[in-house]
Amino acid sequence: MSTTESAAPAPLIGIPVRLSDAAAPGADQRVLEANRIFDDIVDLIRAAGAEPVLLRPSEDGSTLDAQVFDCRGFVVPGGGDVDPARYGADPDHPALYDVNPAQDRLDTAVIQHALDGGFPLLGICRGMQLLNVLRGGTLHLDLPKTSVAHDPEPGQEWAVHDAVLSAGSAVAEVFGRDRIPVSSGHHQAVDRVGDGLLVSARADDGCVEAVEAYAASDAADAAWTVGVQWHPEAFVPSPELRLPLFTALSEQVRAQSRTGVRS
Repeated sequence: MSTTESAAPAPLIGIPVRLSDAAAPGADQRVLEANRIFDDIVDLIRAAGAEPVLLRPSEDGSTLDAQVFDCRGFVVPGGGDVDPARYGADPDHPALYDVNPAQDRLDTAVIQHALDGGFPLLGICRGMQLLNVLRGGTLHLDLPKTSVAHDPEPGQEWAVHDAVLSAGSAVAEVFGRDRIPVSSGHHQAVDRVGDGLLVSARADDGCVEAVEAYAASDAADAAWTVGVQWHPEAFVPSPELRLPLFTALSEQVRAQSRTGVRS
């Protein structure tokens, strides 16, 4: 790294806060877990050489706080289920938990801002699902049981299984491998893939494990936009697999800052 690059300020990466209160009466235990791992993601953004900016709804009633305009990259983390009304599914399905319209609005606004501005974006679990829904895709409301466990058993923090990465994809480039072990904690997943996205990883049962944006035919390139269904912030199964996606995002932001942001 050159002296100029090493002296450059840390790039600002926005991350929308979690709005559900884990201490509220009747709150699902998974809300507590989502709020806890949010802090792990913040730590990993810093470990990747970037500075996290916590994004909240603005006080004046507009969707986003003005801090979003300082950010040059974004991470949208996990959390409760996306409102099924957003993709035409059953809003009364018994498996749904922590459907929070305010969280949907905040996260969707951040994703749309990233897409509109051409900023690098990483969506994790719910973040990937919401990216897919925003692009016109749908979700499985509740995954059927298969040979691969995607939701941990009682007493377990994560379900661990492999993800097969598509050759030439962004995620394969990040990890330098065609198969990695991942940590999962989800009962929903991408069903119909949204416009402008392609599947870049699957579990052995076919469940979509990663999506990414591809360049339109009339564009020279597309911003680095990656969604993963697994939780890279988890310490299991392999601690060395936690940082690479965040490092890749940070490097994309730095590279884009040197060459100019697409508008």
